[in-house]
Amino acid sequence: MSALRRKLGDEYQVVSTSASGGGLPPPRAAPRGKRQRFVDKNGRCNVQHGNLGGETSRYLSDLFTTLVDLKWRWNLFIFILTYTVAWLFMASMWWVIAYMRGDLNKAHDDSYTPCVANVYNFPSAFLFFIETEATIGYGYRYITDKCPEGIILFLFQSILGSIVDAFLIGCMFIKMSQPKKRAETLMFSEHAAISMRDGKLTLMFRVGNLRNSHMVSAQIRCKLLKSRQTPEGEFLPLDQLELDVGFSTGADQLFLVSPLTICHVIDAKSPFYDLSQRSMQTEQFEIVVILEGIVETTGMTCQARTSYTEDEVLWGHRFFPVISLEEGFFKVDYSQFHATFEVPTPPYSVKEQEEMLLMSSPLIAPAVSNSKERNNSVECLDGLDEVGTKLPSKLQKITGREDFPKKLLRMSSTTSEKAYSMGDLPMKLQRISSVPGNSEEKLASKTTKMMSDPISQSVADLPPKLQKLSGGGRMEGNLPPKLRKMNSDRFT
Repeated sequence: MSALRRKLGDEYQVVSTSASGGGLPPPRAAPRGKRQRFVDKNGRCNVQHGNLGGETSRYLSDLFTTLVDLKWRWNLFIFILTYTVAWLFMASMWWVIAYMRGDLNKAHDDSYTPCVANVYNFPSAFLFFIETEATIGYGYRYITDKCPEGIILFLFQSILGSIVDAFLIGCMFIKMSQPKKRAETLMFSEHAAISMRDGKLTLMFRVGNLRNSHMVSAQIRCKLLKSRQTPEGEFLPLDQLELDVGFSTGADQLFLVSPLTICHVIDAKSPFYDLSQRSMQTEQFEIVVILEGIVETTGMTCQARTSYTEDEVLWGHRFFPVISLEEGFFKVDYSQFHATFEVPTPPYSVKEQEEMLLMSSPLIAPAVSNSKERNNSVECLDGLDEVGTKLPSKLQKITGREDFPKKLLRMSSTTSEKAYSMGDLPMKLQRISSVPGNSEEKLASKTTKMMSDPISQSVADLPPKLQKLSGGGRMEGNLPPKLRKMNSDRFT
């Protein structure tokens, strides 16, 4: 059996390798350490947008988000530059008003009432603007009532200053309060592992929360990124497939208080259905893990990401336990968070294991078909019950009993259950052999007779017990064509 499994494993490996390319030569494996990732381990996506052309104007239409997405050095530069330009512009406006009114030449004349007192050059105009904007109000420089244009400029300065403060300070506050740094305290295991759990081949990885504050409504999702070619010849370089980590059962909703092991059961619906230990050496794929939740302290949504390439998936490994019970509390040992150990795991894919199981157990297929036939017999019985109740009383009298179809079909379903235990005999002989009172000599004589004559589909060919139930003799001539056809279909 072990030699057969090795042979089957080699054959399946050749088939999967040739079929994976879809008519193209298999992709050459990238050297270890130089594997191009779509998502880094820290969650950063390795995607750059190029050749945007005229689409760059869309960034200006959403200027606030553009500023928030910029790096900190550019945010600080724009913050300082905006305030500096605004202050210099407004100070220049106050200096121009003083220059046009002639206040600069008569600033020291006590009998003259200027627009702004004690503004006689550009530095004094700049200081007046700063005092007004920052609401310091030293009292040395102030607006007089003889300057309507100064009053209008003061109102414009107040409105413009409020807008700039709200925009820039709000942008800096949003950037500082972004939950990206909260993702730094969400941990993912360095490797993923494939081993048996609950009798099923399972892909596993571990997540953990380093803070005492919880992640509210934490949910995890997994994507498989793999290149493939469609039957139409279209090549998809980064085809995204969903990996079920408990969506149907609710296991993807996490109570992330202690480290959890996330599991993906590899079955017929899984993209890893034909993945084996040997095929992992030639396959190229990337598993992207996305953990989302609401930060308990701020109420903002946080997302943490990581990825596992094919060389970071360990076949036949399991994670070390990290939780231990102490005096009155549970202790988490994060020193063993990434540690794994080897466990006995079959090197074959789930597809290969199922096919080897079918080859080693040839009786499984008849058993499956037997169960299907039994279900069909029950469905047919239910249908004939309704037909029997709808027959006229005269036809029910001809059949000898009103419950004839039901009992007849129950006996035929009993014989169908024994069909597969009779070897390769025809179905009609198997039904005859199931009737009590038939000896082996009678069975042999009936076999010779049925081999020489064509099989009749009338009631006279039924076993004696069934003929007795039907009232004996031929009754097909007295039945309507529909009922006659129903009887012929029932006994074939």
